[in-house]
Amino acid sequence: MKKIIIFSLVFVSLFSCKDDNAIETEIAKIETNFVVERFDRAFANTKPEELTDLKTAFPFLFPNRVPDSIWFERMQDSNQILLNKATHEKFGDFENVTNDIENLYQHLRYYDKTFKEPRVITLINFVNYREKLIVTDTIALIAIDNYLGSDHEIYSGIQRYLVDNMRPSQIVVDLAKSYAEKQIFQTQKKTLLDEMIYFGKQLYFKDKVIPFKTDSEKIGYSPEQLEFAKANENMIWTKFVEDEMLYDTDSSLPARFIADAPFSKFQLELDNQTPGRLGQYIGWQIVRTYMNNNDVSLKEMLQTEAVEIFNKSNYKPPK
Repeated sequence: MKKIIIFSLVFVSLFSCKDDNAIETEIAKIETNFVVERFDRAFANTKPEELTDLKTAFPFLFPNRVPDSIWFERMQDSNQILLNKATHEKFGDFENVTNDIENLYQHLRYYDKTFKEPRVITLINFVNYREKLIVTDTIALIAIDNYLGSDHEIYSGIQRYLVDNMRPSQIVVDLAKSYAEKQIFQTQKKTLLDEMIYFGKQLYFKDKVIPFKTDSEKIGYSPEQLEFAKANENMIWTKFVEDEMLYDTDSSLPARFIADAPFSKFQLELDNQTPGRLGQYIGWQIVRTYMNNNDVSLKEMLQTEAVEIFNKSNYKPPK
């Protein structure tokens, strides 16, 4: 009987891989229609007398309330010049990131037939890392000075757990997150479980639209942090259950287990050994289990309430 079960599991796994490969082959044939417009380079190379032409090409980046004198000053600003140089040195022709974005857009078009590629525009926002991206149906603005690399000297005053994900490879990951947020529906998040499932949906969405990224890149962990989460999944889940956190509406719980942080806060001595956002990781595993155990589409799952996903997932962490 044991041999039969093992054979069945191997067969299902092989069939699933074969099916995934067929989907990826189909996705690779999808044509996209977009170019990356380098506003950051255009602004860096614009002379004061050419500003009108730049404003005509990118009117939405020049609010009417801001006089031209401000833009002239910014052209000469030492921080602006420093960031112009840093982004040009780091990204060059932007080819690698452009290829990632194209791959993302191929997957989005496969899973959402109504998706249309927006104008993709790169710019500099003086390392406002809380607003790295703005994504709408027609425009995707990417502030690339937030992705110069975790060891870049410009980020010396920013906390390490934030800087770790300020790398070029995370641009497409953050784009995928923005598109996930536009498609996820849940009624108002009240409990820790609601938050966990919401972010689990985001991460599963990344599984589908950026499968070329590693799991550690999708969640923004180092390989070591991801290994910790995997190795301690049962312990983490047991703690959530035993302390009756799942259905608790205490507003401090998302800050402890969901929000960006240097570590998760179980209020144990080993807390500083943990990665932050472990609630997101567990939510990811719940959604993955739900999708494995139920015949629903990606779009349907994104619209399903958290409690239903949890109840129908039959989630059990590995021991």
